[in-house]
Amino acid sequence: MGFPLMERAVYDAMAELDQRHWWYVARREVIAALIRRRALPPSGAKVLEIGAGTGHNLKMLGEFGSVEALEVDETARAMAEQRLGRKVYSAPLPELKGLKKGQYDLVAAFDVIEHIPDDKAAIASITKLLKHDGRLVVTVPAHQWMWSAHDVVNHHQRRYSKAGLSRLIEGSPLKLEAIGYFNSLLFPIAVAERLASKVRGKDDADLALPPAPLNQALERIFASERALIGRVPLPPGLSLFAVASAR
Repeated sequence: MGFPLMERAVYDAMAELDQRHWWYVARREVIAALIRRRALPPSGAKVLEIGAGTGHNLKMLGEFGSVEALEVDETARAMAEQRLGRKVYSAPLPELKGLKKGQYDLVAAFDVIEHIPDDKAAIASITKLLKHDGRLVVTVPAHQWMWSAHDVVNHHQRRYSKAGLSRLIEGSPLKLEAIGYFNSLLFPIAVAERLASKVRGKDDADLALPPAPLNQALERIFASERALIGRVPLPPGLSLFAVASAR
C-alpha cells in the first residue's frame, strides 16, 4: 500500500492543528498514560511509530526511549523528519520492506490499521519487528455504525468492534494483554452530533478547530481519561486500544 492513506486535506489539517486541536493534544496524554501503565517499555526502549503522520506523537514517544518513525505520505514525512531530527522510513504496510526484524521494544500504530485492506497481514508484519516480549500499542476508531464522511476522507477500510479487534490480535502471533475503549466521556455528545448531522443532511469531515473555549473544554474532558485508561474499563467510546506482546 504505497500511496497516501488519507486525503491531502487531512494531512494539511493535521499539520495545522496537531499542536492545538483538542483531539490531538488530549489523545497524546491518554496514550502516554496507557503506555506507562500497560505497555511497560524498558528504560531506554527502542520505539517505532508506524504511520507517524506529521510527527506529532514523536516527542511523547521519546519519553520512553529512542524513537524511529515510518510515514508513507511524502509531505507529512518531511515534517515528521524535521520534528524527529533524522530520517523517517517510507516502507508501507503490510510489507514493511527494509525494516529490520526483532529490533523494537515498542511499536505504536495509532489510527493506522483501519486504513489497511489486509489488517491481518499488517499485524503479522508488525509482529516481526518486535523483540521477544516487545509490545504493540494499537488504536483504532470504534463502531461501524458511526461510519461518516470523516471515515471516507481518511480512507478508512473499516471501524472496529471490541470483539473484532480482539479477534484480530488473538488470531495473530501476538498475545493480547489489554483492550478497551477510550474517548468515552465525549461519546454521548459525539453520537448526538453524528445523528443530528445525518438528519440535517450535512455529514462533514469535522476538520476545523472549535472556538477556543470549546476546544479547551473538550481537551480537558478527553485528557481526564488518562487517570483511568488501563486501570479500569471505560464505557463505550469513539476509539479502541489494544496492547499486545510478542511471544
